[in-house]
Amino acid sequence: MTASDSRHHRDPERLKKNRRRFSGALVLKMSKTSSTHGSDSHDADREEVELVRRQYLESEQRFRALLESLPKVAVQGYDRDRRVIYWNEGSTRLYGYTAEEALGQLLENLIIPAFMRDEMIQAHAAWINEGVDIPPGELELKHKTGELVSVFSQHLMLNEHTDSPLMFCVDVDLSDQKRAHRDLEFATRFDSLTHLPNRQTFEVDLDSLLDSCRRQGNGLATIYLDIDHFADINDALGYDQGDRLLVELTRRLRECQRVTDLVSRVSSDEFVLAFPGVHLDPDVRRVVRHVQNVFREPFVLDGREHHVTACLGVTLFPENGESSRELIRNADVAKNRAKLEGRGAVRFFQQKLHDELVRQHDLSARLEEALDNGEFSLHYQPQVSAASGRIENLEALIRWEPAEGPTISPGEFIPLAERSGLIHRLGEWVIEEACRQQVEWRAKGFHEHRIDINVSGRQLVRPDALKNFEDSLQRHGLGPRDIGIELTENVLIEADETVLEDLRRLYHRGIRIAIDDFGTGYSSLSYLKHFPVTALKIDRSFIHDAPTQPKDRAIMEGAIFIGHRLGLEVVAEGVENAEQLSLLLEMHCDLVQGFFFYRPMPAKEIERLLGGFVPGNEEPSS
Repeated sequence: MTASDSRHHRDPERLKKNRRRFSGALVLKMSKTSSTHGSDSHDADREEVELVRRQYLESEQRFRALLESLPKVAVQGYDRDRRVIYWNEGSTRLYGYTAEEALGQLLENLIIPAFMRDEMIQAHAAWINEGVDIPPGELELKHKTGELVSVFSQHLMLNEHTDSPLMFCVDVDLSDQKRAHRDLEFATRFDSLTHLPNRQTFEVDLDSLLDSCRRQGNGLATIYLDIDHFADINDALGYDQGDRLLVELTRRLRECQRVTDLVSRVSSDEFVLAFPGVHLDPDVRRVVRHVQNVFREPFVLDGREHHVTACLGVTLFPENGESSRELIRNADVAKNRAKLEGRGAVRFFQQKLHDELVRQHDLSARLEEALDNGEFSLHYQPQVSAASGRIENLEALIRWEPAEGPTISPGEFIPLAERSGLIHRLGEWVIEEACRQQVEWRAKGFHEHRIDINVSGRQLVRPDALKNFEDSLQRHGLGPRDIGIELTENVLIEADETVLEDLRRLYHRGIRIAIDDFGTGYSSLSYLKHFPVTALKIDRSFIHDAPTQPKDRAIMEGAIFIGHRLGLEVVAEGVENAEQLSLLLEMHCDLVQGFFFYRPMPAKEIERLLGGFVPGNEEPSS
């Protein structure tokens, strides 16, 4: 403590004098001015001075009341030696000191952190001695407890250029804003539930890790993890239990995480992990097993143990990508392929997977345009009597012949149409086109051949699908013997009661309803007696090997026998040679369909065929 400090500390009158200067500085100035007036106006001047004094005191009181009424605005007044002469209630709330504790103390001993003290004293001296203002700005000052408080601080001076300047510091509490800013920053960079980095943060961290791997010549494995059937857990147990699973999974992943490894939650049930220093195939297999092992122990949810699995997609640096986005995207592609294989599957990225995905994306984009441009057509494949070879019915098969490029297989674009939702529009077009063609053929005298169309399970998601089919028949003036439908076993099993009721109505109207690809769906045959069907179509996979494989032959023979005992017509698909036909004749199969007789043909060729013109013996094509 300096001699000056000691003197001030021992002299409370000095402190009171400074406080009086703050309260009456303006009054003193005006009183000095009034003493120079002549004696003849002395009384009037005294009254004027007294009026000004009262107005000033009232103004000061209002000013003090204003300062005290601002709960988050702290105001401190101090003299030229930085001793506190004013301390409002806002300062007490912000810094923890009462006015009694603060008055007379050096400001730097109260709220100035040690690292700022010298700088603050120098700035204060420059302000008094050289008139250099202290600029306003954000500071972190010290609370009584020692914690730092974020404020916006601004300084002003009264009695400037005098021996007794009075300084005031006005501090606005920024704690809520800073806290909100920190919360916002956390929310933009981390997952609120698991506190793991989000996708954006993970990408930045992974790119930084990849730079390190390049410098050191290290490899890296990225694993994309997708919890199997997580939506079912949420639906069955509730979102709280789903959140518990995610938190517990995060804990397990963190437990097996090395310091250099990265873990991120990138969506509701998906995580991405990165493992640097992985070079050889055994290393990769090891880290994959590492991740799989976190699912070995069951998860306790809602008081019960639940065994949970996850599909994994794996990419390697640098083979499968040079950047974080490439590696994550390709791991996602591999993960999606793994999900097609079932629960707990693992798939390593291969370039052909990505190429196929790009092609499917391109086809999806072109699909709707193809519908608008009329690039689709129907081909028809005859179904013939196994015994006589006579054409009985025609199956309508959709074809996509783009304006540019080769024909695209239905096996490729039908699943795309189902995933994109265009299957509804495509299905409606097939119904309308088949009806239009049948009307045209009826007008030309071809009355004996029914056209069967395939109905996708996705089409039946819409409750009005079969009603639209009936409306189309009625609109074209066609009857139940003109158009039939084919459905797969799975479609029938998964159909809700509304669809089954519509099928029963069609059945009782006499419309032919066939089960397509029979034998490849559900193992139970009990549904055959419950569902309204008129025909079975045995899948071509059994026909192909039946002459040489006893098991396929037994299945085919059993299917024909069951169909006949239930009063159903039986059709064999994919008949390609005389040996297969002979076997089917021996088993009394009703109808056969395949390249041995006819390939699918456009409508014009079917007309020539039905009109009695039989094409030459050309090699059938697929």
